[in-house]
Amino acid sequence: MKIFKVPRFFRLFFPNKTWGFSVSEKVIFLTFDDGPDPKITSWLLDFLANKNIVATFFCVGENVKKYPEIYARILAEGHAVGNHCMRHQKGTNVTLEEYVQSVELASQFINSNLFRPPYGRMTIRQTHAIRKKYAIIMWSWLSFDYDPSISVHKIIKKARRQIQAGDILVLHDNSKTTDRLKVILPELIEICRAKGLRFSTIQKDLK
Repeated sequence: MKIFKVPRFFRLFFPNKTWGFSVSEKVIFLTFDDGPDPKITSWLLDFLANKNIVATFFCVGENVKKYPEIYARILAEGHAVGNHCMRHQKGTNVTLEEYVQSVELASQFINSNLFRPPYGRMTIRQTHAIRKKYAIIMWSWLSFDYDPSISVHKIIKKARRQIQAGDILVLHDNSKTTDRLKVILPELIEICRAKGLRFSTIQKDLK
Protein backbone atom coordinates (compact mmCIF):
# COMPACT_ATOMS: atom_id res chain seq x y z
CA MET A 1 0.00 0.00 0.00
CA LYS A 2 1.35 3.39 -1.01
CA ILE A 3 0.92 6.07 1.67
CA PHE A 4 0.73 9.59 0.27
CA LYS A 5 -0.24 11.37 3.48
CA VAL A 6 1.88 10.47 6.51
CA PRO A 7 -0.48 9.63 9.42
CA ARG A 8 -0.20 11.90 12.45
CA PHE A 9 0.28 8.98 14.84
CA PHE A 10 3.28 7.80 12.81
CA ARG A 11 4.99 11.16 13.21
CA LEU A 12 4.80 10.80 17.00
CA PHE A 13 7.29 7.92 16.84
CA PHE A 14 9.91 10.26 15.34
CA PRO A 15 9.66 13.53 17.29
CA ASN A 16 13.21 14.60 16.40
CA LYS A 17 12.17 15.09 12.78
CA THR A 18 9.92 17.70 11.20
CA TRP A 19 6.97 16.22 9.29
CA GLY A 20 4.91 19.35 8.78
CA PHE A 21 4.11 22.65 10.41
CA SER A 22 1.32 24.12 12.51
CA VAL A 23 0.67 27.40 10.76
CA SER A 24 -1.87 30.14 11.43
CA GLU A 25 -1.90 31.14 7.76
CA LYS A 26 -2.80 29.00 4.75
CA VAL A 27 0.80 28.20 3.85
CA ILE A 28 2.25 25.13 2.18
CA PHE A 29 5.83 24.00 1.61
CA LEU A 30 6.85 22.66 -1.79
CA THR A 31 10.12 20.69 -1.74
CA PHE A 32 12.24 18.96 -4.37
CA ASP A 33 14.83 16.23 -3.76
CA ASP A 34 17.89 14.93 -5.64
CA GLY A 35 18.95 17.83 -7.89
CA PRO A 36 20.23 19.90 -9.34
CA ASP A 37 19.80 18.08 -12.64
CA PRO A 38 20.48 19.73 -16.01
CA LYS A 39 17.56 17.96 -17.66
CA ILE A 40 14.77 19.04 -15.33
CA THR A 41 15.88 21.63 -12.74
CA SER A 42 16.22 24.46 -15.26
CA TRP A 43 12.70 23.77 -16.54
CA LEU A 44 11.46 23.61 -12.98
CA LEU A 45 13.01 26.96 -12.08
CA ASP A 46 11.46 28.56 -15.17
CA PHE A 47 8.07 27.14 -14.22
CA LEU A 48 8.27 28.29 -10.59
CA ALA A 49 9.37 31.77 -11.64
CA ASN A 50 6.45 32.01 -14.06
CA LYS A 51 4.04 31.02 -11.28
CA ASN A 52 5.75 33.27 -8.70
CA ILE A 53 6.38 30.32 -6.38
CA VAL A 54 9.28 29.67 -4.02
CA ALA A 55 10.31 26.18 -2.93
CA THR A 56 12.97 24.32 -0.96
CA PHE A 57 15.50 22.18 -2.83
CA PHE A 58 17.23 19.35 -0.98
CA CYS A 59 20.35 18.98 -3.09
CA VAL A 60 22.81 16.13 -3.53
CA GLY A 61 26.37 17.35 -3.00
CA GLU A 62 27.73 15.56 -6.07
CA ASN A 63 25.16 17.27 -8.27
CA VAL A 64 25.88 20.71 -6.85
CA LYS A 65 29.57 20.11 -7.50
CA LYS A 66 28.81 19.14 -11.12
CA TYR A 67 26.28 21.88 -11.81
CA PRO A 68 27.20 24.88 -9.64
CA GLU A 69 25.53 27.31 -12.02
CA ILE A 70 22.14 25.67 -11.53
CA TYR A 71 22.60 25.66 -7.75
CA ALA A 72 23.52 29.36 -7.89
CA ARG A 73 20.36 30.05 -9.86
CA ILE A 74 18.24 28.25 -7.22
CA LEU A 75 19.56 30.63 -4.57
CA ALA A 76 19.44 33.72 -6.78
CA GLU A 77 15.75 33.19 -7.47
CA GLY A 78 14.81 33.15 -3.79
CA HIS A 79 14.47 29.44 -3.12
CA ALA A 80 15.81 27.72 0.00
CA VAL A 81 18.20 24.76 -0.07
CA GLY A 82 18.92 21.77 2.13
CA ASN A 83 21.52 19.02 2.42
CA HIS A 84 20.62 15.62 0.90
CA CYS A 85 24.01 13.87 1.43
CA MET A 86 26.97 13.89 -0.91
CA ARG A 87 26.05 10.76 -2.85
CA HIS A 88 22.40 10.11 -1.95
CA GLN A 89 23.18 7.24 0.43
CA LYS A 90 20.45 5.36 2.26
CA GLY A 91 21.35 5.69 5.93
CA THR A 92 20.43 2.11 6.80
CA ASN A 93 22.97 0.83 4.24
CA VAL A 94 26.03 2.64 5.61
CA THR A 95 27.79 3.15 8.93
CA LEU A 96 27.32 6.15 11.19
CA GLU A 97 30.77 7.44 10.23
CA GLU A 98 30.13 7.07 6.49
CA TYR A 99 26.80 8.84 6.76
CA VAL A 100 28.06 11.78 8.78
CA GLN A 101 31.02 12.12 6.43
CA SER A 102 28.67 12.23 3.44
CA VAL A 103 26.61 15.00 5.04
CA GLU A 104 29.71 16.97 5.95
CA LEU A 105 31.15 16.63 2.44
CA ALA A 106 27.89 17.90 0.99
CA SER A 107 27.96 20.86 3.38
CA GLN A 108 31.08 22.09 1.59
CA PHE A 109 28.88 22.76 -1.42
CA ILE A 110 25.47 23.36 0.20
CA ASN A 111 25.18 26.15 2.76
CA SER A 112 22.16 25.13 4.81
CA ASN A 113 21.13 23.96 8.28
CA LEU A 114 18.34 21.84 6.80
CA PHE A 115 18.78 18.12 6.09
CA ARG A 116 16.60 15.48 4.50
CA PRO A 117 17.69 11.81 4.52
CA PRO A 118 17.66 10.15 1.08
CA TYR A 119 14.82 7.60 0.88
CA GLY A 120 13.70 8.92 4.28
CA ARG A 121 15.90 6.27 5.90
CA MET A 122 18.42 6.81 8.69
CA THR A 123 19.28 5.04 11.93
CA ILE A 124 18.64 6.36 15.44
CA ARG A 125 22.36 7.01 15.93
CA GLN A 126 22.57 8.85 12.63
CA THR A 127 19.54 10.93 13.60
CA HIS A 128 21.10 11.97 16.91
CA ALA A 129 24.39 12.86 15.22
CA ILE A 130 22.87 14.86 12.37
CA ARG A 131 20.37 16.82 14.44
CA LYS A 132 23.21 18.40 16.44
CA LYS A 133 23.80 20.69 13.45
CA TYR A 134 20.73 20.32 11.25
CA ALA A 135 16.96 20.41 11.37
CA ILE A 136 15.85 17.08 9.89
CA ILE A 137 13.02 17.81 7.47
CA MET A 138 10.79 14.95 6.39
CA TRP A 139 7.37 15.41 4.75
CA SER A 140 3.66 15.06 5.31
CA TRP A 141 2.69 14.37 1.68
CA LEU A 142 4.70 12.26 -0.79
CA SER A 143 3.90 12.62 -4.49
CA PHE A 144 5.29 9.29 -5.78
CA ASP A 145 6.31 11.16 -8.93
CA TYR A 146 9.21 8.70 -9.25
CA ASP A 147 7.00 5.60 -9.31
CA PRO A 148 5.57 4.81 -12.79
CA SER A 149 3.34 2.11 -11.29
CA ILE A 150 1.20 4.89 -9.80
CA SER A 151 -0.79 6.84 -12.37
CA VAL A 152 -0.69 10.61 -12.57
CA HIS A 153 -4.48 10.54 -12.27
CA LYS A 154 -4.23 8.79 -8.88
CA ILE A 155 -1.58 11.23 -7.66
CA ILE A 156 -3.74 14.22 -8.57
CA LYS A 157 -6.80 12.64 -6.98
CA LYS A 158 -4.90 12.07 -3.72
CA ALA A 159 -3.55 15.62 -3.78
CA ARG A 160 -7.01 17.10 -4.20
CA ARG A 161 -8.34 15.11 -1.26
CA GLN A 162 -5.42 15.21 1.18
CA ILE A 163 -3.26 18.35 0.91
CA GLN A 164 -3.84 21.05 3.53
CA ALA A 165 -2.14 24.04 5.15
CA GLY A 166 1.15 23.25 6.88
CA ASP A 167 1.94 20.27 4.68
CA ILE A 168 5.43 19.61 3.35
CA LEU A 169 5.10 18.23 -0.20
CA VAL A 170 7.86 16.16 -1.79
CA LEU A 171 8.65 15.93 -5.50
CA HIS A 172 11.92 15.11 -7.25
CA ASP A 173 14.03 16.99 -9.78
CA ASN A 174 15.97 14.10 -11.28
CA SER A 175 16.08 12.54 -14.74
CA LYS A 176 13.74 9.70 -13.75
CA THR A 177 10.86 12.05 -12.95
CA THR A 178 11.24 14.54 -15.81
CA ASP A 179 8.21 13.60 -17.91
CA ARG A 180 5.86 12.93 -15.00
CA LEU A 181 6.90 16.04 -13.07
CA LYS A 182 5.99 18.26 -16.01
CA VAL A 183 2.45 16.89 -15.81
CA ILE A 184 2.04 16.53 -12.05
CA LEU A 185 3.46 19.86 -10.87
CA PRO A 186 1.14 22.21 -12.81
CA GLU A 187 -1.87 20.23 -11.60
CA LEU A 188 -0.57 20.27 -8.04
CA ILE A 189 -0.11 24.04 -8.11
CA GLU A 190 -3.66 24.57 -9.34
CA ILE A 191 -5.05 22.31 -6.61
CA CYS A 192 -3.14 24.15 -3.87
CA ARG A 193 -4.17 27.58 -5.13
CA ALA A 194 -7.80 26.49 -5.46
CA LYS A 195 -7.61 25.66 -1.74
CA GLY A 196 -6.35 29.18 -1.02
CA LEU A 197 -2.84 27.99 -0.11
CA ARG A 198 0.28 30.04 -0.75
CA PHE A 199 3.82 28.70 -1.05
CA SER A 200 6.75 29.40 1.26
CA THR A 201 10.24 28.09 1.88
CA ILE A 202 11.28 26.05 4.90
CA GLN A 203 13.30 27.79 7.59
CA LYS A 204 14.91 26.12 10.58
CA ASP A 205 13.00 28.22 13.11
CA LEU A 206 9.53 27.36 11.76
CA LYS A 207 7.27 25.56 14.23
